[in-house]
Amino acid sequence: MLKGTRDGILKRVQPVSIHGQISLDVFFTDVDDPEGQTHAARIGPEAISGNLEPGDRIKVEYLVGMPVKIERVPPL
Repeated sequence: MLKGTRDGILKRVQPVSIHGQISLDVFFTDVDDPEGQTHAARIGPEAISGNLEPGDRIKVEYLVGMPVKIERVPPL
């Protein structure tokens, strides 16, 4: 995917320190298959909007195949 978004269900967020720089590993599944394959995205904390909790519906924005933003989707 060069540019686009993917909806998911958040499973967990794991902080990772690489040479002192904090990043977040975000694990999620597809909305249509919440028990299916778990996907992972490593992203900086500045690219996450709002507090994320396991079970939240999220939208992952991609640019050139890399995740650049993750935001919580409010419940309907």
